[in-house]
Amino acid sequence: MERIRTMTMEDYEAVYDLWIHTPGMGLNTLDDSRDGIGKYLRRNPSTCFVAEEDGTVTGALIAGHDGRRGYIYHLAVRQQYRKRGIGKRLTEAAMEALEKEGIHKVSLVAFKRNDVGNGFWEAQGFSVREDLVYRNKGIHELQRMDT
Repeated sequence: MERIRTMTMEDYEAVYDLWIHTPGMGLNTLDDSRDGIGKYLRRNPSTCFVAEEDGTVTGALIAGHDGRRGYIYHLAVRQQYRKRGIGKRLTEAAMEALEKEGIHKVSLVAFKRNDVGNGFWEAQGFSVREDLVYRNKGIHELQRMDT
């Protein structure tokens, strides 16, 4: 039976394996490294989740906040476990955890080319903001790991 639980560093290898085998994910060698995710989990210990069935990580989602706005990153569900509501339950768990921490609005970024992901987020009620321009700048050069 599948269960949703808080992610820990013991989950890193299985979660990383899930991410690198999920088309449409955007990973880099610094933020998504063991050290990078460890830092994120220490800052956000109650808002990141895994779905697990019979000892296998079937899905994962990391989320956190800056005290004002929540952010969701890296939702993935193993291909053979999709269409069971795992992604929805992971999202609901993160939204509930963020709400408990006083967060009332959540944002995320999805690659425009990720049709599956964008369809999922639309179905979850996340709207596209046409009035914004998303910008970023790396402090250091990051190596992307395209999947």
